[in-house]
Amino acid sequence: MENLVGNYGWWLLALVLIGAEVLVPGYFMLWIGIAAGVMGALTFVLPAMSALAQAIVFALLAIASCAVYWRFVRPLAELRNDQPLLNRRGARMIGRRVVVVEPIVNGRGKVRVGDGAWLAEGPDLPAGQEVEVTGCEGTTLKVRVAG
Repeated sequence: MENLVGNYGWWLLALVLIGAEVLVPGYFMLWIGIAAGVMGALTFVLPAMSALAQAIVFALLAIASCAVYWRFVRPLAELRNDQPLLNRRGARMIGRRVVVVEPIVNGRGKVRVGDGAWLAEGPDLPAGQEVEVTGCEGTTLKVRVAG
């Protein structure tokens, strides 16, 4: 079967995907674009590769390049972050002491954090009780009696 896409087509796809990554960052299109660029190099070296073979190899390259990102690159980026809890407000509150403002009944209530109230889960407690934040799940704080 004739080479339907050709190496220039793959390189063009790579540029489009990497350009899309620049416009809408998220690291996903970049790695698929890299796979398309590698596919362009492969079709340059192996011009007789069929369209089906190209599609299969491209799919495998895209999966492999995304796996490399998730396994190796992403953890390195997280290690370099000097403020790992910057956008994780609930996680920054772990260990902090707060006061119950709506009684915790059946395991759920509200606690005062600064000038706002957050949902809280923990043992049943009356309003006014001081508690310690032990964890966070979404926007709900896990609390226990401060002690």
